[in-house]
Amino acid sequence: MLKWIETTGRSEEDAITAALFQLGLDRDDVSVEVIERAKSGFLGFGSNPAKVRVSYNEVDGVPRPITDEPAVEKPAPKVGKPAPAEETVLPAAKPVMREIPAAKLEEKPAPVEEETILSAKPGMAPPRARQPRPERRERPRRENRLQEGDEVLIGSAPQPREPVQMRPADPEDQRAGQICTFLTGLMEHLKVQAVPEIFITDEGNYKVVLQGQDLGAIIGRRGETLDAIQQLTSYTVNRGQSKRVRIHVDAEGYRAKREESLQRLAVKVAGKVVKYRKNMTLEPMNAYERHVIHTALQDYKGVTTYSTGVEPNRRTVVAYAPHQR
Repeated sequence: MLKWIETTGRSEEDAITAALFQLGLDRDDVSVEVIERAKSGFLGFGSNPAKVRVSYNEVDGVPRPITDEPAVEKPAPKVGKPAPAEETVLPAAKPVMREIPAAKLEEKPAPVEEETILSAKPGMAPPRARQPRPERRERPRRENRLQEGDEVLIGSAPQPREPVQMRPADPEDQRAGQICTFLTGLMEHLKVQAVPEIFITDEGNYKVVLQGQDLGAIIGRRGETLDAIQQLTSYTVNRGQSKRVRIHVDAEGYRAKREESLQRLAVKVAGKVVKYRKNMTLEPMNAYERHVIHTALQDYKGVTTYSTGVEPNRRTVVAYAPHQR
């Protein structure tokens, strides 16, 4: 009885050897049919083992050699290269000679302006014709811009304010008496020989001028000590009063000198702001000194002022404002 088994191996020979070892027969005793040839693949991917079918005779359950002629292994058909297609060579065309009249040779073609023609794709709009650019117009000059030969300080210096009308305080004035008593005791405590002179303005405010020698100790750095004395005096006199009055304390003409210095500083900084077109922030100042800066630059062309920060580090900013008139 004819039977067969299928085995696999790394190659066809390995698969046949495995089948013969399993059957205990020789190569001439069996018929071999190659079902699948071995594939190595690429870098180990896609590889397949060889698979063969070995036929044999079985008598009483024992494999026996095949008496018939063994089947011949059919080689796989070779795939040959296709025959190259025959090229058809066309004969070269003979040039046709035409006679051109001499009159036409003498005529020169008229010059043609070069144009760039773009082939439009289907569904695209035709290209627009170029339009000439309008001539650029010169912008008018701004009055506040610096020109060659201009000075850094633009604009007029701040006009001096009219002097405040004052009169000596009445000796019977209660608040003037409180001011004199407080300052006299404070000067004795500080061991400074200074006498307060009290004046009243038309607005009802009090101005105190401390008269004496070597009063730099009570003025302090940039008037800080003098500001503290003024604040203490104002607090003492206005405490418990329904109507508050403003008290201005000065010594050795420091307030007037400081005001002139701040006005010059304001004009100098404003000139730099207009020249470089960049904002500048001044050092921290008290409310009175900031008011002097604002007043000095309120009519200055090209700048504006504002305050920023919180006390005691509140500062004045001189900002560039080209449209400020």
